[in-house]
Parts: sequence; C-alpha cells; structure tokens
Amino acid sequence: MNTASTTSLSFSSRLASTIKRRGSAACIGLDPRRDQLPSCLGANTAVDPKNLAAIYSRFCCDVIDVVAPLVPIVKPQLACFEMLGPHGMTALADVIAHAHAKGLLVLADGKRGDIGSTAEAYADGWLAGPWGTDALTVNPYLGLDSIEPFVKLASERNAGIFVLVKTSNPGSKDFQELLADGRTLYQHVASGVEQFAARTAAGETYGAVGAVVGATWPRQLDELRAAMPHTWILVPGFGKQGGRAADVRGAFHSDGLGALVVSARDVIFAHARPEMNTGLSESQWQTAVDRACRDMIERLAADTPAGVLRK
Repeated sequence: MNTASTTSLSFSSRLASTIKRRGSAACIGLDPRRDQLPSCLGANTAVDPKNLAAIYSRFCCDVIDVVAPLVPIVKPQLACFEMLGPHGMTALADVIAHAHAKGLLVLADGKRGDIGSTAEAYADGWLAGPWGTDALTVNPYLGLDSIEPFVKLASERNAGIFVLVKTSNPGSKDFQELLADGRTLYQHVASGVEQFAARTAAGETYGAVGAVVGATWPRQLDELRAAMPHTWILVPGFGKQGGRAADVRGAFHSDGLGALVVSARDVIFAHARPEMNTGLSESQWQTAVDRACRDMIERLAADTPAGVLRK
C-alpha cells in the first residue's frame, strides 16, 4: 500500500509533486449516497448493509479509475461508510487501497478531534496507520492542545492534517465569526494553524498542517491565504454548494500551488447533470464523471492561478 509511512518524502512534498504531474489542484470527494448512485448499480434494491457496502465500494473504485489520471487526491467522506457499520468500513478500506494503487493520495474526511490519548488514538489510526490514509480533517474546537497529537504523528509519519478554520456551510458564522479580543474566532484558529504549519515546514514552503476554508467565503479566502502562507488550504463548497472558480482564486499562490479545491456531487453524480450526460446510456455514467472532472479542472485553470499548472 502506498502510504505516508512508507516514504521519506513529506506529505506536502508529495502533494505538490502530484499536483504538478496531474496539472490539477482538484480534489474529488467520494461521498456515496444510496439515492444518488446510478440506478444501474442497484443501490435502491440492496436489502442489507453488506450488499449496499459492496455497491459503494464498486462505485467509488469506478470513480477512482476515471479521475486517477486527472487529479492528485481523493477525499472519502467517512460518514457515508460508517453509516453501514462494519461492512461499510471494509468497503472504505478497499476504496483507500484502490486509490493508492492508482497513484492517488487519500484524505480521510472525518473531522476528528479530542484530547489526550483519544486524540492520539485517532491520529495513530488514520495518519498512515492501519487505515493507511495520507491526511485527515481535524476539528480544532477543543483547543490547540487537541491538535498537537495529530501534528506530532503527521510530522513523524510524513502525513498531513487539514484543520477546520472557516467552513463552507452558512451556519459557520454562528460561532466562527464571533469576536474575541478584537478578532473573529476563525482568525484565532487560523493563527494557530499557521504556527503549526510553519513549525512543520522543515525548509519547505508548506507544512504538514493545512486549513479548511469554504469556497462560499471568497473574501475570507483572500484574507486567510495572506494570514497562512505556510498552509495548504482545502476548499470545499465548489459547485453544488455555490462556490465558483473565481471565488476560490484567493486560496492559491501565484505558482498554482497552496490550494486543493473539492468537488464531490458535481463530479461523482454527473450522470444526473443533463449537460454532462448528453448522449450517454445509463451504463455510461463513468463518461459523465470524466466530463465533469475535466470541466472542473478547465474552469479552475481559466479562473485561478491553477492555470499555470497546465503550461
């Protein structure tokens, strides 16, 4: 298995080199949902979690086969697999292994967060541990000390973490924009994330610690890019949630690096988009995925610094 623990290269270095090879800063979310899968896969008639988990695995692996030559990384949403119990977790393991076999990095989207030995256990399991993922999303709202175990193991194992800073959902403003000591809560979090990133950069441009900032907040993306120069920014909310290519421009540095823009439903369920499914039969849903993925990459190239990656 191609995991962070088997390489001497940092997560940041591997991510940058894979982005350059693919000429793309797109990250495809793997969020299988029973009612949105192509009907030819039979998800709606699956009678138990074991059968549905097998369909989820097949669907995600088929998506991976399409996007692997085009993007550097995929992001499985852990909740979609956890809801199926043990069979879902077996399916997740198969999906992670298949992504690595296709040369992709894997970011586990679990938004884990806790203190002390519990945080250590999460980090030990997900960051190049038994699950073999290259990176993990982390919730910081128990304090900076709750992030330390993730930072420590990410550095030791050449893995990465992405810390929630300004999330894409409208309700993020309920807490993340509250003022404390003259700054918003998300600005305080960003300051801590940048300190971790700079500390783990080890002479490279970016460290092992990244940030999650939604595409739905373009002004904050500009602000936070300036505040976190050593930080990779993971940008969810592109496409279905309303984020446009022009909105995510501020997450990038001028060389096209520094950001990963996430799309899930717009790409993996492209068979439900008439403009992507034109002329295709039901069984040709992977062609719609290919079209949607390429369309996303082209839009990012046209409207953000990611365009320089194509030259």
